[in-house]
Formats: sequence, structure tokens, C-alpha cells
Amino acid sequence: MGVRITFLVTPNPVLREVAVDTLPTEGERILPQEVVDKIFTEQYGKIINLRDLQQGIIELNEWYKEQGYDLAQVVNAEQVQINDDGTVKLIVAEGVIQDILVRYLDEEGEPVVDEQGNELPPQSDKEEPIGGRTRPFIITREIQLKPGDVFNRSTVQRDLQRVFGLGIFDDVRLSFAPGDDPSKVVMVVDVIEKKSGSFAAGGGFSSANGFFGSASYQQQNLGGNNHILGAEFQLGTRALLFDLSFTDPWIAGDPNRTSYTANVFRRRSISLVYGVNDDNDIRVFEDDGVNTDRPRVVRTGGGIRFSRPIADNPYVRPDWRLSLGTQFQTIAIKNGDGDITPRSTTGEQLSFSDDGTDDLITLQLGAVRDRRNNLLRPTQGSLLRLSTEQSVPVGGGSILMNRIRANYNYYIPVELTNFVQEEEGNKSQTIALNIQGGTVLGDLPPYEAFSLGGSESIRGYESGEVGSGRTYIQGTVEYRFPIFNFLGAVLFVDAGTTLGTDDEVPGDPSVVRGLAGEGIGYGVGARIQSPLGPIRIDFGWNDEGDNQFHFGIGERF
Repeated sequence: MGVRITFLVTPNPVLREVAVDTLPTEGERILPQEVVDKIFTEQYGKIINLRDLQQGIIELNEWYKEQGYDLAQVVNAEQVQINDDGTVKLIVAEGVIQDILVRYLDEEGEPVVDEQGNELPPQSDKEEPIGGRTRPFIITREIQLKPGDVFNRSTVQRDLQRVFGLGIFDDVRLSFAPGDDPSKVVMVVDVIEKKSGSFAAGGGFSSANGFFGSASYQQQNLGGNNHILGAEFQLGTRALLFDLSFTDPWIAGDPNRTSYTANVFRRRSISLVYGVNDDNDIRVFEDDGVNTDRPRVVRTGGGIRFSRPIADNPYVRPDWRLSLGTQFQTIAIKNGDGDITPRSTTGEQLSFSDDGTDDLITLQLGAVRDRRNNLLRPTQGSLLRLSTEQSVPVGGGSILMNRIRANYNYYIPVELTNFVQEEEGNKSQTIALNIQGGTVLGDLPPYEAFSLGGSESIRGYESGEVGSGRTYIQGTVEYRFPIFNFLGAVLFVDAGTTLGTDDEVPGDPSVVRGLAGEGIGYGVGARIQSPLGPIRIDFGWNDEGDNQFHFGIGERF
């Protein structure tokens, strides 16, 4: 009266192992076997359940996303290979980069087109730029990811930040193109170039230079190589400045990010050692032999300096950076009429040689260890600078000297006021400490003495009004805190001394001027945030009862 149906059921095997093969097969895979075993460990030793297996595959894909490997995924999730011995094989395309190309976009963010209206294709770093100025290798060398690497979101974000940080692009984006192999991808860096040339002009008044006008020009992407060419000219009633410089921030072909800067200059200024605006300033005779004026120090020369970060990985911020350079300059002491005047009106020596003209050739070595949390507005960490300069005794004056300097900043985050609500872990209040010092061994031209007093030294005093010596030590304590988002305030104390070395400077300029050689300044300041950095306005009192306003751009240290 009917039929009997018998179902023959064969259960899945017991899960023994989940093995993963990556595509392409060459290269080292990102996924550790320990991660695979951890995800599937509760399924090991049990009959394979396909729904549980799919859940494990989802967790495996999520692990890749959490690690920043956004393009990686299991490609055989719907057709998992189950072997009779209880092993399961998963195939993962991890998102290997086949190539990295550069594409130039116009101001509207669209690909640049040729004369026929066709989009120009992305270019490799071996090609010359078409549709843009910047050579492609300038961009790709800032990319830590290389062809053959697995795409990682976190790494490429830092890469794009470095490209944008070159300062020659308005925007930097990322796009993808399919590779020759479906398991690979071509990464395309899209850039919108900015105008790299700039011109600026201005004027003002300072106690050292009097009224002055200035003009400057900078080309930040010379020849499409990210080379920087700068020219500055300043003319004042007491000063003249011309400086032409060339900088290569990363020498082509060097794996260590070595940079160099070369410059030529001519500078005429009133030295702080001799005084800039006081009745006790050292003076020289004018042409008529009767009228007097302050001596001008005229420096003409040039130099070159190489710099290299000390790090195994050129894509990470190094703790240490070393620099090595040389400079040649001819230094002449002149009066306001342009005549060489080696001695003051009272007979004090103003230059090292008797004829008023010296040649100073120096070899310079420096080291910087930077552990600040922010380069422009540090609130935590430290900065150490060490340097030495050795002169070569040739030319006028045959000067043999060695200058040693050390400068240390330390920043302590605090929370003493609450004018501005601050985010957790993002404190803007800090106690900033600075200690610095230096000495000169051997010969010492008077104009090379260390000068104390002023906005960059001991505030409350005018520039150079504390003293000038062969040796000095100086310290500062500042409490920096915000009042509004655009306005901050500072309480400060400065102190410094020449350690009694004022009379070791030829001509004794500090002694002749009657300066104390040591001093203390204290006061308050404001910091106004601007596109150029904090505008610094300080008002200080000194231990002699005088006071002084000081202005500047950027934090003092």
C-alpha cells in the first residue's frame, strides 16, 4: 500500500585543522596560524558544522579589517574545501599591491586630460611627469608600502600624510585599479598640485635695525624635485641682508633621507655685543673724524650643511638627527659710511685682526634628540640640541677657536586652570623648562661672544643689555595655559650669567659698556594663534627695575 524511503546520512568529519592559503602564493602571508587556531579552537574536535564554520570565516575577515588590511578576505567562503581527514582549507586574497602609480588631478579634482580630451593615465615612478610638475618618484618614495606588500589602511594613512606634508599639494587622495592578477591591486596616489612659488614684501622697525623693508621669494618645488630655492633681501637704516639658499630635503637615491642646504649671504647689522640703542654703546668715528656712529658687522660668505636622521626606518620619526657642515665668511667692522674701523672711538679692539677684516672658516657638527609630542606647540616630552664648531686658522686673523653649545627643553603637562574645556588626554597646559649654555675655547673675535638680554634671552632687558662673555649659562621657566581657543597666556622667569667671563672678550665690550654680566627677568605674555604660528607678545620686568615689551612669532622654545 506504500513505499519506504531510507535516507543514508554521512556526517561531516571531525574538524582537526583549519589551514589557510593566501593569494598570490608567493611572498610571506600576514595572517599568523595562531590567529586561525584561536578563532576555530572551540570547533576543533567536533563534527564540522557549516554554520559555525561560516561564523569563524566572518571573524577571520573582521581580524583583517581590525589590523588595517581592508582588502583582505576569504574568497572560497561559499565553497569551503573539506577533506576526509577533517582539515578545512580556506583561500584568502590578502590584497597584495601590484604597483603604485601617480595620477595628477586638476583644481576641480578631475584627472588631467590631454589636448584631445582624453584622461592621462597614472604614471610609475620611473616616468617623467605628464600633466603635472612633480616627478612621480618624489611622491612614491614617501610611501612606505611597496609593490608586493599587503595593503594596510593604517600604513597608507601615514603615507598620505607624509606626501601632503611635503607642502607642494593642495590635496592627496587614494584610489585603486585592478591588477593583472585578480588577487592583486594597483594603488593610485591622486594629487592636486599647489602653486609652489611665493613672493612676500613687508617692512617695520626694530631697535637693532631701525626702519627696514624686506622682500622674499621662495620656490618650493624647483624642477619638480621638491627642491627649495629661497631668496631674501632686507634693507634698513642700520642693516642690510641678502641670503640665497638651496635645499634638497631628501637626496635622490639615498635610503637614509639625507638632506642638505647650501647658501650664500651678505649681512650688515649692528652687533648686540657692541650695543644697539643705548647711550653707553661702543661707537666708531665717521669719515669726518668727529661724528660717531655704532659699528656695523658685515659678514659675506656661504656654506653647506648635511643632515641625516639616525633611524633604521626612514618612514618613522627619529629620536636623533645629526648634521655636518662647513661655512666660510669674511667679517669686516665698518662705520655708517662703509669704511673699515677696527677700533672704537676710545681705542677698544672691535675685530680680531688689526686691519678690521677677519676670515672665519668653520667645521660644524650638531646632534638633535627630539621627543616632543608636538613640534609647534609642545606640551610633553623633551628636546636636546648639542653642537660644536671648529675654526680653521687660515686667512685674515688666522682664528683658531672652538665653540661648544648645549640646549635642553623639557615639557611637563599640568592642569592648573580651567579657562578652556580640554579633552581627556589632550592637555594644552604645560610647565616649559629650558637650560642652555656655551663656551668658546681658544681665540675669540669680539663679535662672536655670547650676548645676553632680549626677547630670545632674558626678557625685561633690551637685546644685549645684560652682558657679553666667552661663556654663558641661561635658564627659563614658563607656565603656558589657554584662555580661549585662539588665545593663550604665559607666566615666565628668565635668568642668565656670563660667569664672570666678560673681561675675557678682546676689547672688553661688556665691561666698557658697564653691563652687569648677569640678570633676571620675569613677566607675563600672550600667545595669539595665527596661520604663521603663535604671535608672541611678552612684557617683562628685570632685577634693575626696568621693563620691556617683546614681540615674536612662535613659542620662545
